[in-house]
Amino acid sequence: MRSLLFLSCWSCVVALAAGPVAAAEPAYDLLVRNGKVVDGTGNPWFVGDVAVRGDRIVAVGRVPPGKARREIDARGLVLAPGFIDMHSHSDYVLFEDGDAQSKVRQGVTTEVLGEGRSAGPYKGKLAAHRATAGGKEVRWTTLGGYFDALEKAGVAVNVASYVGMDNVWEGVMGTSHARPTAEQIKEMQALVEEAMKDGACGLSTLLAMPPGSLATTDDLVELCKVVARHGGIYSTHNRNEGTEVLVAVKEAIAIGERAGVPVDIIHLKIADKKLWGHMSEVVALIDEARKRGVNVQANVYPYTRGNNDLASIVPPWAHEGGTAKMLERLKDPKQRERMKKEIREGIPGWYNHFTAVGGDWGRMLVSGKGAYEGLTMDRVMSTRKDRPPDDLDVLFDVLIEEGGSVPTVYAHHTEKDMQLALAQPWCSVGSDGSALSVEGPLRRGNPHPRSFGTFPRVLGVYVRELKVLRLEDAVRKMTSLNAAKIGIPDRGLLRAGNFADLTLFDPELVIDRATYDKPFQYSEGIAYVIVNGKVVIDQGKHTGARPGRALRHGS
Repeated sequence: MRSLLFLSCWSCVVALAAGPVAAAEPAYDLLVRNGKVVDGTGNPWFVGDVAVRGDRIVAVGRVPPGKARREIDARGLVLAPGFIDMHSHSDYVLFEDGDAQSKVRQGVTTEVLGEGRSAGPYKGKLAAHRATAGGKEVRWTTLGGYFDALEKAGVAVNVASYVGMDNVWEGVMGTSHARPTAEQIKEMQALVEEAMKDGACGLSTLLAMPPGSLATTDDLVELCKVVARHGGIYSTHNRNEGTEVLVAVKEAIAIGERAGVPVDIIHLKIADKKLWGHMSEVVALIDEARKRGVNVQANVYPYTRGNNDLASIVPPWAHEGGTAKMLERLKDPKQRERMKKEIREGIPGWYNHFTAVGGDWGRMLVSGKGAYEGLTMDRVMSTRKDRPPDDLDVLFDVLIEEGGSVPTVYAHHTEKDMQLALAQPWCSVGSDGSALSVEGPLRRGNPHPRSFGTFPRVLGVYVRELKVLRLEDAVRKMTSLNAAKIGIPDRGLLRAGNFADLTLFDPELVIDRATYDKPFQYSEGIAYVIVNGKVVIDQGKHTGARPGRALRHGS
């Protein structure tokens, strides 16, 4: 007994001499418990946990007990992968404010940039691009240079990008409308090749206006063959979304089929009142192509108005030589008369925004910063002194006054058609908006509300209120479907080993608040957003963290 007591006392002494026992390192950096897990696959939700270590998810489901540096009780919240905005225009505004306020507050953790024009390359006949970040000027000539500059500046969200065909075309052709030679097509292919090596996820086109409209189907096939070699995708704003929408969809399918490249049609819509109600025919074309092995898909935004420019009403030929030449033509009475005739009567193959809305000026809302922001064009015309008898003269005069560009929201498609497209299994979600803010330099103009409300609108209106989609299907369309399209398999799913991009939202409260008249309103119901393991939105408030990265395809 005495010896046992001696040993016990000796053990105490040894323990005391050794000092305090080092605290065990926490098993996790972040542990989200008791969430309604919607994992991005489309499978039914379940109650569970997600554990994060560093920038990766390390466990999903019923995570064993273990200490974490931070624990979030997600009871009553949906726990989903971070949303991937398949179609965004935040390329340059992220340098002005890397917090990406209007996007990250929607639950967006990744933005996919590029529609016709991209942040690189700027080579050949295009001068190096410049931006200001943190008060310092930055320049780049390649898409890779843009990625480097953006990461150095710091951003709250991840960024992926296409290479824009406009950059490639104008880098070789300038503002000429001449047909490229075979050698010039090879120069374009070399620019696409370079951008793909820099990490572009594919080629994007805007075929409704020059320079994109100058490219033939054969030209696009040749450029897409380069994309196919790198495992990329062809993303297209179709040549015509109005009276020739079926022809345009067939062209997109043909490009994918001939070049051997997947296709994603940007903001699929029927944007001409003459064909409203024909979305089922568009869906049938895509379904038929998929049955024969062509990987063609699409994305939509959950609104019935699109954003373009009043300059898009000016016929394509008048844009040759750039904005300065277009303005010269708008001042020429003889050329004005030619334009008026073509605007009213149309040009074969040209998508005409004026006829698409039935010539109704009240369906055109000025969205850009300027003298007329927030006014519909009929109201603009009513304010004009000495108003000319022909309203197209007012249009031309406004374009001249505003330097050739007046961003405008067009009310040109229908809820029924949009919902039918949204419901298709191959159709995902993209905002077609930018990362703006309710205050500071990025509160400007009268932007389309989609910049503030796209993803919560899908969840609040089309899941909860109208029941167009199941919750699980909506989340898949905003996460894994987009990740699969652009080839980022380690995002978009709640899976061990994937990057820790997470969004937590209240399914009963999530909703958009931005409207066409009052767009500067953040959405509600997004409680937490985590990007690469770092909390960016914490109980609805931005933390100021900027853990976003450039997602270079193939790396």
